[in-house]
Amino acid sequence: MSPFETLSRRGLLLGLGAGGAIVGSGRQALADPVFAEYPFQLGIAAGDPTPDGFVIWTRLAPRPLEIGHGMPSAPVPVTWEVATDRGFSTVVRKGEAVARPEMGHAVHVEITGLEPGRPWFYRFAAGAERTAVGRAKTAPAPGARVTQARFGVVGCQAYEQGFYTAHRKASEEDLDFVYCYGDYIYEGRGSRTYTGSGGTMENPRQHFGGEIYSLDDYRRRYAQYKMDTDLQASHAAAAWFVTWDDHEIANNWVSDFDDGVPPEVFLLRRQAAAQAFYEHMPLRRSAFPRGAEMQLYRHATWGDLLDLNFLDTRSFRSNQPCDDAWATTCAGVSDPAAQILGEAQEAWLYRNLDQSRAHWKVLAQQIMVMDLERREGPEPGFNLDTWAGYRVPRQRLLSRLRDRRIGNTIVLTGDEHQNYAGELYLDSRNPEGAPLATEFVTTSISSSGDGQDQRADGRRYLADNPFLKFNNAQRGYVVCDVTPERWQTEFKVLDKVSERGGTLTTRAKLAVASGDARVVAG
Repeated sequence: MSPFETLSRRGLLLGLGAGGAIVGSGRQALADPVFAEYPFQLGIAAGDPTPDGFVIWTRLAPRPLEIGHGMPSAPVPVTWEVATDRGFSTVVRKGEAVARPEMGHAVHVEITGLEPGRPWFYRFAAGAERTAVGRAKTAPAPGARVTQARFGVVGCQAYEQGFYTAHRKASEEDLDFVYCYGDYIYEGRGSRTYTGSGGTMENPRQHFGGEIYSLDDYRRRYAQYKMDTDLQASHAAAAWFVTWDDHEIANNWVSDFDDGVPPEVFLLRRQAAAQAFYEHMPLRRSAFPRGAEMQLYRHATWGDLLDLNFLDTRSFRSNQPCDDAWATTCAGVSDPAAQILGEAQEAWLYRNLDQSRAHWKVLAQQIMVMDLERREGPEPGFNLDTWAGYRVPRQRLLSRLRDRRIGNTIVLTGDEHQNYAGELYLDSRNPEGAPLATEFVTTSISSSGDGQDQRADGRRYLADNPFLKFNNAQRGYVVCDVTPERWQTEFKVLDKVSERGGTLTTRAKLAVASGDARVVAG
């Protein structure tokens, strides 16, 4: 028997209860459903907070790893509530949404009309089943004076390579919001081992199935990740702003390029991955996929303190130069036609920076902007999947900051599976004057396994790149504590992720004073 049943025999025969709601053109939603297994196994989430609301998300999946996820091919009603308190004694908003089979029975509700700058609590129900309670803060009113913001940065959470202890610890922080820079899932097949800096290591857990290509593949992979209760706790504790990097689709993809795959074929994979990403993230309707395309770059504010520009450095980028070789360089690095953001996103970003009146301007993105020298020896060599491989767009961005005197710019980055902090110059080999901006790179939640305080290459990077001020190679997350006078980044690390119960410590606190992009001890 399916884990989903209707409440009455007549409902079972008809596929809907006596009170079935009409959905769309003649389709009816199953009313008063009874589930043989808990339908909210993937948890809940909130995202994209604004001064008057946020998005809340869930997905019905009684059997998450099965094709069809244990649900009928029919719409199902889901009710939701938002309250001022965790006990729901004062409910201020409530309604009903429809979980549609076309969208994997995912639900996105855009809540509006709430008071700015305070916490709210939300939950869902379907039939007699109810979710846990989630918490999300609305942003402060536009332009309101804000004296402090405290938020987290997370990403790169390869399921196979470690447990999500960092998410559990992050859920215990009192954060205004969380920024997830990407690599929420990894696309590879299940494997007993992985090869890291410490050699071949045993994976503490394994992916279900092979490498993912189809919509059903991606749905099952997201389901496996989202069944993790530490990740669920992190989502339930604060609203997230999410973007993607490469592993939500395929390693090091850009635009319609995936090594060895015809572009028209790769776009089919991108389309499946984009739909699954939307189905599992707390995103607004504006991000709804159109074929393989999604509108993921967007802007948010936190009163007069923060202007947040969330960038997409994958979808519009030209192909990596030099065949994406590691720690090298070639003429393609200086290609005048190269793009990282694409013309439309770049123009949008420059308008936002020009018009910003916030104390701090934030570029929340995926790949390192520092042109880090990574090759051992006298010859130059860069990671060509970073801004260093795209010299012309990098120079355009930093020249804009210099020429328009746009100060207090902070770049938040992921991807590297290491912690870094450094200062941004137009040409780091020949720095002139004060740094133009500051970059903080957040390590991975679990990707690359346990890690160590510092790898040999990290020590070499610090020695060879004077603008780089900090490096660490453990797993963890970052907490940014921001006031009008100072930006402090706290690098929190775990001693292990190969087992549950790792110990969390603060590895470093680094700060930037308003009006001065130099990195100093916090």
